Amino acid sequence: MNKGNLRLPEWIRAKNCGGLHDTKQVLRSHGLATVCEEARCPNIGECFSRPTATFMILGSKCTRNCGFCSVESSIPEPLDPEEPERVAMAAKEMGLRYVVITSVTRDDLYDGGAEHFAKTVYAVKKYLPDTRVEVLTPDFKGNLNALNRVLHSKTDVYNHNVETVPRLYPVVRPGADYRRSLNILKYAKKIAPQINIKSGIMLGLGETLDEVIDVLGDLRNAGCELVTIGQYLRPSRLNLPVVEYIRPGVFERLRLKALNMGFKYVASAPLVRSSMNAEEMYNS
Repeated sequence: MNKGNLRLPEWIRAKNCGGLHDTKQVLRSHGLATVCEEARCPNIGECFSRPTATFMILGSKCTRNCGFCSVESSIPEPLDPEEPERVAMAAKEMGLRYVVITSVTRDDLYDGGAEHFAKTVYAVKKYLPDTRVEVLTPDFKGNLNALNRVLHSKTDVYNHNVETVPRLYPVVRPGADYRRSLNILKYAKKIAPQINIKSGIMLGLGETLDEVIDVLGDLRNAGCELVTIGQYLRPSRLNLPVVEYIRPGVFERLRLKALNMGFKYVASAPLVRSSMNAEEMYNS
């Protein structure tokens, strides 16, 4: 069978929900991008209908070209100094109690965009002082001073995804480094022990179950407390093909395994995504 043309199994069915137009209208009125749209997330209907969204800052062009991601890889736009406040205003208009902020990777910037992340967190806290904030950042090329800037912004959750097993990094995450990502998580927990540390991994790219369990162990040893495990779905023909659709029972076994390792909360199912139900995960 051609692995690039695997038929979508019956257990992977995204919900059809209303309310997309209203959320999109708010986002467009503030000139904002979301990873929900840019990465073609299958859960966009469910999330936008609540409404909630994961704001994507630092422009819409990425300096890396990961095999799993549909975000455009190109020369990035200049930073928009008004973007942090617009994110905060949109979050307030949407009535969000929990705001997730992520970004493209900006290796062209001296700090990888860390200062912009911090300004966005500050703006959200200013407009919505009772709202919790989660940041999902790139690896800042291992720049710990940049990471410090983000952590000092008083974010409530720090998230950095390892995405896959180390053996697959050259294909799935060229430009990234597995150990560097682990070090980022470990340093974040050391410097800001009061912050919940979170990461995520995708399945179905050719990894083995033992490799996934090893990654979960590495994450836990690095101080990670929250973890998401989901099925990789090919966003376009330009991206890596799905090697295997993992059955729901395997996700459940991994969830129990991770809980036994000491994770505070584990979301593990085919349609789980890093920022999906982030508020529920935090409150639990």
